[in-house]
Amino acid sequence: MVLAVVLAVVGALGQAGAAEADAAGVAFFEKNIRPVLANNCYQCHSAEARNLKGELFLDSKQGMLNGGESGPVILPGNPAGSRLLQAIRHEGKLKMPPRDKLSGQVAANFAKWIRMGAPDPRVANGGNPVKSNIDLEAGRKFWSFIPPTQPDTPGVANSAWPRGEIDRFILARLEASDLSPVRDASRRELIRRVYFDLIGLPPSPGQVAAFLGDTSANAFEKVVDELLRSPHFGEQWGRHWLDVARYSESNGMERNFTYPHAWRYRDYVIDSFNDDKPFRRFVREQVAGDLLGRGKRDPTDEELVATGFLAIGPKPLNQGNKALFKLDVVDEQIDATTRAFLGLTVSCARCHDHKFDPIPTTDYYAMAGIFRSTDALYGTVNGQGNRQASDLHAIAGNEAERAEKIRKHDNSLYRLNSRLLLMEEEMREYREKGRNATGNERTRMRALTRDIRDTRANIKSLEKKSPSSDYAMGVRDGRVADARVLVRGEIRNQGQVVKRGFPTVLDHVKAYPIGSRSSGRLQLAGWLTQPDNPLTARVMANRIWHHLFGAGLVRTMDNFGATGARPTHPGLLDYLAVRFVGNDWSVKSMIREMVLSRTYQLSSDTAEANAAADPDNQLLWRMNHKRLGAEALRDAMLATSGRLDRQPANGSVVTTLGNVNVGRAQRQLSQMRRNTSQRSVYLPILRNALPEMMRLFDTAEPSLIVGKRNETTVPTQALYLMNNPFVIGQAFNMAKRVMDTTEGRPDGIRLAYELAFAREATDDEVSRAHEFLNTAAGEKDRPGQWTVLCQALLASAEFRYID
Repeated sequence: MVLAVVLAVVGALGQAGAAEADAAGVAFFEKNIRPVLANNCYQCHSAEARNLKGELFLDSKQGMLNGGESGPVILPGNPAGSRLLQAIRHEGKLKMPPRDKLSGQVAANFAKWIRMGAPDPRVANGGNPVKSNIDLEAGRKFWSFIPPTQPDTPGVANSAWPRGEIDRFILARLEASDLSPVRDASRRELIRRVYFDLIGLPPSPGQVAAFLGDTSANAFEKVVDELLRSPHFGEQWGRHWLDVARYSESNGMERNFTYPHAWRYRDYVIDSFNDDKPFRRFVREQVAGDLLGRGKRDPTDEELVATGFLAIGPKPLNQGNKALFKLDVVDEQIDATTRAFLGLTVSCARCHDHKFDPIPTTDYYAMAGIFRSTDALYGTVNGQGNRQASDLHAIAGNEAERAEKIRKHDNSLYRLNSRLLLMEEEMREYREKGRNATGNERTRMRALTRDIRDTRANIKSLEKKSPSSDYAMGVRDGRVADARVLVRGEIRNQGQVVKRGFPTVLDHVKAYPIGSRSSGRLQLAGWLTQPDNPLTARVMANRIWHHLFGAGLVRTMDNFGATGARPTHPGLLDYLAVRFVGNDWSVKSMIREMVLSRTYQLSSDTAEANAAADPDNQLLWRMNHKRLGAEALRDAMLATSGRLDRQPANGSVVTTLGNVNVGRAQRQLSQMRRNTSQRSVYLPILRNALPEMMRLFDTAEPSLIVGKRNETTVPTQALYLMNNPFVIGQAFNMAKRVMDTTEGRPDGIRLAYELAFAREATDDEVSRAHEFLNTAAGEKDRPGQWTVLCQALLASAEFRYID
């Protein structure tokens, strides 16, 4: 008993002594260490540093313990082994501060502080290794993490109805719910539907007539094959992917600088869909196109352009701290990659374990290491608040334009050098005044100092570029290193190092080891496209289904996790995923099988009993009504009026603008947009500055990953259709087309309906249109009367929806 009391007293005294020692150590730190660090080190080694040096943070305890590129800088209790003390004494290559050596007394204080154990109150939890409570084994049992297998084809009672495997899966669910599919779509309904779905354009009256006149059993199949071969196929389906890829020709955010070379990625996507490039290859090129040669050959222009997927996202260009800027870019790249290809929200694990899915924070930083080892090449120029300009990929481009490229390069260099000379001369005049300079002149000197620095940087960047080259956005490997966990996402609170890798819940997927000389993007690209990856094929098959049927089998297109929807037909989704991989990841083959199914060819009629049991049509007893997207609506108006320019665009008008802040180029942009009749996929898409029609009719927000567009119905849409000069202009052109190709009013009305709706006008519609034209007799001329009628057709719900 006495011994226990003695031990307790000794323990208490020991604890009190330790507390007193800690308090004394903290007091010593606050008096002798923190002021030196703040005054001499934070400028280059803190979270607020504009240009973090050596990846070393000296503004937190954990930052000092973690060290930087060369390892830890202090060893508590061991001054002789602490590199920070050696740097302060200027004893080795590393000298801190680099110019002015600190006094011997400061060095002695740091030595004493390190001997004391380097007490430091700046971080409470010390950045301990992150502990995860996620049950990965349970997580692997979630439906989307289980690899798809070839399901058994379900039996059906009505064996005469299905035309293929897809129909059997659909009919089996309907029969299990005592529901029946509605009638088949008419041939007119079908051809208008498939034209818009496959190429985003309406069929002409001649194309409709040819299909109606073809009585062969495979007439529809021939139309489908023709549309899949059309160059317009890639424009339609490429636009779907550009929604997911958050394609834009400007940065957005606070410094909305243009991306003059983004259009190359747009054209790459369109060409890839037209060529039916295997989706597996498509993914690999976008994630690691620059590395596919594996060092044995140089990457092709196409492969470099493909990596633009990782470079076209929005970035905080006004962020002065390069470390924080890099972290935000990496986070955006992780989000785009995992949601686009996997349907997972991995970026939700940046600050803590994912709240719903089995994705620990360490998985996020395993992927972050891959992208931190990657440099984004997006261009832009220094100045006007842009603190984070970058290089671009140099590509061979068009040799025929070599002389013009050299001329533009030389002119740009001449203008920059001339501007620099003028600014330097102005600066010399102010400096000669010395203390006699006014307050306004001193303010101007500060602005000149910044502008001269930015202009010199832009000249240096331009001089490095080959004048005969073209340029493209993309990525390349940078300084390769694993990433540290940032506890709660705070840059000052660094935890353990995590090896580069992939989500551990999917560790059954075949993966190649990531070496010390590669970022890991090549391995990531291979891992994403392994046949046993349970998500990539499922997610893409679901995207295709959504665009053809109006809703995905999984309705949350970009979220296959716990908070996402469950598949309405799990067996069918697995069948499609396995089929997709088995057909060499062919998008066209997948589309062909879907549109040739009887399910796709159902009418959009309703049935009361079915609607009561399944009001959302999740069981697909009919075809969903689909509203035309903003691009298809504009293109349909141009096609109906006969003014659509079907040729692909040659570059982009944004290239003509060059490197500018979008806010300062609105007038030029408006003029350029007004004068084009090309397909809408070629319109300049700029963040925070979308074309009016695109914005009003719910085009994808280019700062976001959009697998499913919003559909709004607001008064401004009706006002646009009633009053906008573009709509009125197309109505006038359509009226001229009708008048020029018909003689009598009834024939003109019938042609107008054929052009607008791909169907014949009923006798009642002809009669009412005739009366309508009579009421429009107050218009100044005959074209004006017909324009009013044509505008009414273009603004109608039937024109804007697909049955």
